Amino acid sequence: MPGSYLHAFTKPTRNEFISLVRGEGARVYDARGREYIDAMASLWYCAVGHGRREIADAVARQMTTLESYSNFDPFTTEITDRLADRIVGLAPLADARVFFCGSGSEAVDSAMKLVRQAHVLAGRAQRTVILSRMRGYHGANYGGTSAQGLPLNKAGWGPLVGDVEQVAADDIEALSVAMSKHGERLAAVLIEPVQGAGGVYPPPPGYLRSVRELCDKHGAYLIFDEVITAFGRLGTWFGAQAFDVVPDVLCFAKAVTSGYVPLGGVLVNGRVRAPLESDPSFILRHGYTYSGHASACAAAIANLDILEREGLLARALRIGARLESGLVALRNDGLIAEVRGTGGMWAAGVLPGHDAQKIRDIALDNGVIVRGIGAETNAFCPPLVITDDELSRVLDVYADAVMHAAH
Repeated sequence: MPGSYLHAFTKPTRNEFISLVRGEGARVYDARGREYIDAMASLWYCAVGHGRREIADAVARQMTTLESYSNFDPFTTEITDRLADRIVGLAPLADARVFFCGSGSEAVDSAMKLVRQAHVLAGRAQRTVILSRMRGYHGANYGGTSAQGLPLNKAGWGPLVGDVEQVAADDIEALSVAMSKHGERLAAVLIEPVQGAGGVYPPPPGYLRSVRELCDKHGAYLIFDEVITAFGRLGTWFGAQAFDVVPDVLCFAKAVTSGYVPLGGVLVNGRVRAPLESDPSFILRHGYTYSGHASACAAAIANLDILEREGLLARALRIGARLESGLVALRNDGLIAEVRGTGGMWAAGVLPGHDAQKIRDIALDNGVIVRGIGAETNAFCPPLVITDDELSRVLDVYADAVMHAAH
């Protein structure tokens, strides 16, 4: 019989789980004492690795000083302002401000609301249409669910948010046609620089730059969903910097705290903030109880300190090179069908007739955590502190799992 906890993205009838109790670096341990190399940074987020006392101590200091306080008018908290300044200083967006929330899903929904509100305040209330891409994953709240390009995740929830449409993932012509069709009703284009949860698909060469040019041509805002790619995963602070394409709005979460405490946010550039600030009587009637939560901000600052001090952005590129070469070798040996990725996030497309979930389970039995995405893809997104020996073990175990899954 299932337990009391209703798990996310899990069959509600499932009643057996691997109960994790401890983590250190790139390894986690279950209640039976079994050790696993975490090749997914939990769920794309634990960049600095598990068990970092520095972050725990920073959170404890904040909690015993002021755990948090509402940042609704007229209050703020000092550490929240400090983190905002730091993130704005790292971001490529010009004249930016940052809005804080609690997750990537909240960040995407906030971005969608902010761009529509900015158009209204700029006298363009008809601009409500938001375009996104097939294969895109934009969180599980109603806005992000509406923007998803993963049909199974949209089924069964009833009416979704209106004026949100998807186009083919890598077809710049299809996007151009859709933008022209909506004309003066177009508000924004929402895309992941690298599609993550949909299977790890980097953009075709020049695609993101073309999207930027189309948004400028049509008067639309460009939103980057960088919930996975921000804070080091691609070897830069933000994916926008890795591709040298700057959006108007940028969503982040996950690696901003490495998941030690939930935190997300939205960066807006001068084009978006100007309408929001144009009327002194305007009140931004959007926010969350825990927006700018002080203890979460303390975790983020400590996490960013580690990323900088230990050179983990550069490490992401070395990790990626090792994963790429190992997976390409498996493809060349005929064990997998496809290799996709960039920076520190990669995927193997499995052979026809193979099941990525079965491969995942075999790898788990041998002490390595990879992610199964549908039946076709296994994903790799390890903590940026993973060692070369641990990476080699991941690839060896994965190769063995692929071979055993064929039998």
